[in-house]
Amino acid sequence: MKTVQLVKHSQEDWVYVGKSQPLKAPLVLVFGNRLLLEDPLIYQEIKVLFPDGHLVFGSACAEISLRTVNEDSITITAIEFEKSKFMIKTSNVLNTDLDSFKTGKDLINQFPSEGLKNVFVISEGSFVNGSQLTKGMSEPNDDNLLITGGLCGDDTRFEKTLASYNENPKEGEIVAIGFYGESLEISFSIYGGWTPFGPERTVTKSEGNVLYELDGQLALDLYKTYLGDKAKDLPGAALLYPLNVKSEDENHAIVRSILNINEEENAVILAGDIKENSQVQLMMTNVDHIANASERAAKQALEFRENKPEVALLVSCIGRKLVLDQRVEEEIDEVIEILGEGTTVSGFYSYGEIAPFHGETACQLHNQTMTITLISE
Repeated sequence: MKTVQLVKHSQEDWVYVGKSQPLKAPLVLVFGNRLLLEDPLIYQEIKVLFPDGHLVFGSACAEISLRTVNEDSITITAIEFEKSKFMIKTSNVLNTDLDSFKTGKDLINQFPSEGLKNVFVISEGSFVNGSQLTKGMSEPNDDNLLITGGLCGDDTRFEKTLASYNENPKEGEIVAIGFYGESLEISFSIYGGWTPFGPERTVTKSEGNVLYELDGQLALDLYKTYLGDKAKDLPGAALLYPLNVKSEDENHAIVRSILNINEEENAVILAGDIKENSQVQLMMTNVDHIANASERAAKQALEFRENKPEVALLVSCIGRKLVLDQRVEEEIDEVIEILGEGTTVSGFYSYGEIAPFHGETACQLHNQTMTITLISE
């Protein structure tokens, strides 16, 4: 496996991160600021760099590379597989009347199952229902296919997200990369580092990913009361205080970020479904807890591997980035230190992370986690 990384900041030229080397028909992961990816010439510009490359685009709240976290930029990670193969399929949730379950199911069904080891998903993140998308992706497989990835981001603007394969990035697109090969070893892990606090409340009215009432009270009013002066900064301020959600039909509590609000209906819109009668608590964290959680995720992902990972795909949440602020690189440094030299690190800050719970197989939508996918061939 050979890799190359490049970074470009606005109005600047491409700069290599580490060494340059020729690659044959590489997988080219392009994560970047949404405003920069809207450049109508961006696909052609990168196609010149990798004429025989398979270009996958995704807008990000920030990009992760081997040496740093890049913002207001575009980061390219190109990977040449020497012993294994990959296949790329796409779907667009706009073409299925926003039916996220059907979109996810149809997308996974496009892949031949023989030899398929992992599907890495880069999904639009503005209006997809991540819970339904992951349920749809999990339904067709026989629970031994590892599905990981994340929802694209738009920093704290929350205006729109973009993704594409071999064309200019566009809205509504979901890209899935299937990895095939007997020699492939792929492992994963997720970890959060957030702590519940305050009273536990019952969801008394919800529909899909929209939360209307907690304990019979209007959810948005109640949430604003908790935020106090920070309520004026919604929806961005909500990323610092996600919800811990426990429901009777789930084995694990799941964290849900608030991505938007509906003032007219006094409702909050979450990244994934929230069921009525679930128990909900606010959560909080600090820099040290987040950095330690990323370290634990890296150790967990390495735990049962036979070979050293050659590529690490990291998806972390925008809420974690906001907490870390100027120290955002610390959680990436923790991962790199555990993985050691020789592993190419790539990834992005997202609106949601896709992976199973540790020790399980069916993928789920997570918020506020560090999700790691390790690949070697």
